[in-house]
Amino acid sequence: QAQLVESGGGLVQAGGSLRLSCAASGRTFSSYHMGWFRQAPGKEREFLAVISWSGGTTSYADSVKGRFTISRDNAKNTVALQMNSLKPEDPAVYYCAARRRWVGVLRTGLWDSWGQGTQVTVSS
Repeated sequence: QAQLVESGGGLVQAGGSLRLSCAASGRTFSSYHMGWFRQAPGKEREFLAVISWSGGTTSYADSVKGRFTISRDNAKNTVALQMNSLKPEDPAVYYCAARRRWVGVLRTGLWDSWGQGTQVTVSS
């Protein structure tokens, strides 16, 4: 399984931007579909975005569509989440995850590997 480490979280003002990054270990990164999720206190972990192993296909939750962009660099074993127009409802711990199969990528419980998460805080 892939080992994942997120970075880039922090405090940002509402309307601002933040870029999260996830570094994966191992030589099989390009065989994984990669996703971003978040979990706010007292809430279930929520799917945000997924990118296919080739980078050719992406999908977003309605809550972030048009504001967040997922991308990957297979040469560097990294996946990023560019977050723009951050809102007061966006604060959470943000996680990246890896999955080998495309089927089921929208289901949080089916992902194979998870990072430890990075905190995002938005001030109003």
